[in-house]
Amino acid sequence: MNRLKEFFWLCSGANREILSNTPSESSKYVGIGATVFFTGIFAALAGGYALYTVFDNYWIAALFGIVWGLMIFNLDRFIVSSMRKNGDTQQEFLQVLPRLVLAVVISIVIAKPLELKIFEKEVNSEITSMIQEDLALKERIVQHRFEESRSRLNSEINSLKSEIDTKAARRDELREIARREADGTGGTGLRNPGPIYQIKKADADRIEAELNELIAANAPIIEEKEQAIRDLNDRQNEQLAALEESQLTGLASRMEALDRLTNKSSAIAMAHWFIMLLFLVVETSPIFVKLVSQRGPYDYVLKTEEYGFEAFHYEDLAKVNATIKKRSSKLSRAEVEYLNERLELGLRG
Repeated sequence: MNRLKEFFWLCSGANREILSNTPSESSKYVGIGATVFFTGIFAALAGGYALYTVFDNYWIAALFGIVWGLMIFNLDRFIVSSMRKNGDTQQEFLQVLPRLVLAVVISIVIAKPLELKIFEKEVNSEITSMIQEDLALKERIVQHRFEESRSRLNSEINSLKSEIDTKAARRDELREIARREADGTGGTGLRNPGPIYQIKKADADRIEAELNELIAANAPIIEEKEQAIRDLNDRQNEQLAALEESQLTGLASRMEALDRLTNKSSAIAMAHWFIMLLFLVVETSPIFVKLVSQRGPYDYVLKTEEYGFEAFHYEDLAKVNATIKKRSSKLSRAEVEYLNERLELGLRG
């Protein structure tokens, strides 16, 4: 237990020698160190999973996860250990503010990959829908590419066939008129085919000849255009068969799928915010613990030690200044005054 306690002291960035002499502060810094340690563990898991979705390799993901976790651990440890309690609430808050912003950013970075893992089944289902939507879009693009040419060819074929149908209808009409003239049910009303019938039959024969000429002229063109449509259909089918489903397995695709899920499902959206808030609380809790806690024995002893080093520093500066002033006896008065002024400024600064 003592080793575990000292390990968490190390994670908190506290001075272990001072903590050994201030047992009342031990529990606070054990809690802070444990939070920093487990945040690093979560960061390692999140970073490893995020990189696994990119490279699909366990060894690379594990290596990156360890490096990422150590980096986040070091950042958290620095954030907590660099805070000082001096009794001035406003100054302490201004001191904490940039560290708090950094902690919020870290919590968001850690939470997002773990969210993807928590909602992995839902994300995979949404990615399947995204793949089908993407494939359908590609199919529509291919079909649209051939639709204009196919519509134009069909329109031309219909126009040519319409000419033939119109001419055939005219021929049938004239034949019917000639038949009625022959059987006496129309025209002159005489039953025997006379000169009027011959004239009407000649008109029908002329139109039929024109129809045959029109069919002979239009049929090859129609066949050519129908063949062109078949070729278009074959090319379209080839391109549709060549389409492949998108491999939406990367980190960006999974984040997009999660975003779509949160927009479609209020339950997932609520869970998303709860997970984000959980990591936000975990990441910022050591900072708030140090911010809201009263100055304890550890803070006073640490302040005394740091002040001692600061006093030694000024003492060394004063000794250096005295030595330089002794060596400046050969300088002019103006030079000595300038030197003394700069030395005093350096000592006060």
